Amino acid sequence: MNKRFRKKRGYPLANLLRNVKHLSRPMLHLLLRLLGARGAYVAAKQARRPLSKKPRILLVHPGHLGSLVMTTPLFHALKTHVPDAYITVMVDPWSHEVLVNHPDVDQVMAYSFPSNRDGTVGLKSYFPLINAAMEVRRGNYDLAINLRPNFWWGAALLYLARIPRRVGYAVDECRSLLTEALPLPSREHLTASYLRLLSAGLSVMGYPSLEEPYTEEHYPLHFVPAAQECQWIAECLRKKGFDSSTPFVVIHPGTSGAVKLWRSEGWATCAIALAQSAIDGISLRIILTGSKSEQPLLEEIASRVPFPMTIMTNMTLGQLAALLQRAQFVLGVDSGPLHLAAAQGTPTVQIFGPTDPTLFGPWERRSSIR
Repeated sequence: MNKRFRKKRGYPLANLLRNVKHLSRPMLHLLLRLLGARGAYVAAKQARRPLSKKPRILLVHPGHLGSLVMTTPLFHALKTHVPDAYITVMVDPWSHEVLVNHPDVDQVMAYSFPSNRDGTVGLKSYFPLINAAMEVRRGNYDLAINLRPNFWWGAALLYLARIPRRVGYAVDECRSLLTEALPLPSREHLTASYLRLLSAGLSVMGYPSLEEPYTEEHYPLHFVPAAQECQWIAECLRKKGFDSSTPFVVIHPGTSGAVKLWRSEGWATCAIALAQSAIDGISLRIILTGSKSEQPLLEEIASRVPFPMTIMTNMTLGQLAALLQRAQFVLGVDSGPLHLAAAQGTPTVQIFGPTDPTLFGPWERRSSIR
């Protein structure tokens, strides 16, 4: 097949979409389903064939740091049930560090997903959807799970990629694109919802479902900092006057959503109260953490207390995890580092709002305080 013919045959949907910008979103979605119908028929026939001994499984998640940390129990559960499975996870490039060293993940596919803050995506996202579907199709996956409930783009990706078994939640725009659509659970923790989808995926492949209940004890989080990251933190703390026995608390006041922030004077009051506490007669030290862009917030909090505080920014995810691992406990709002602390087994104190901690709080044993 020559290049001219490939180009003509390879992108008919993208070419068509460029000429229908005036159509409504429901019409565009219907058009995509119709144009992908033949591939869906082929995939349905493939689903009736016996699975290979080494099934290929794709999980798609466009989420932020915290929600991706909350997916980590899935992969060990999946490998336990299907030891020979080849597991690929498709995530945003900036969050791939959460999974790149996970022992039960075979491949991390970094992809810049379109924005999905309101559950929809703009017209321009339809064009890369075609290219992404063609790339995913080459993976020859037996099962794919769209982990984010309202992520229509992800469901469309799996549909156009002709994956024979497509699992997700039955929200309106996704239901018709999936082969197994579960009712959306009510007031269930996000990790439990992820596990429910995985259990459905195992069932459609003919494997036993996951054992219930879906709890932190049965399905713990997993993120382990590397030895060199732990050594880096130990050396960094040593230079700041901390030895291996110095008790400290981490306050991580920042978050990506401004609506979830707490007032600086409130954090300063917490820091003062903590500094007046003691463990075995030794006063607690306070470390403020955040990104480089959050430096002004950390400095504002530090300026409100009558003693010096340690500020640490610009760490890698592994270095931050190594620091949180050594802390007595971690305080924060709804943010990724709070979930990272939970993955280290470090107790957390959470200030949530307007998000619901029952759904989005750290997946940890009930030693945390909200």
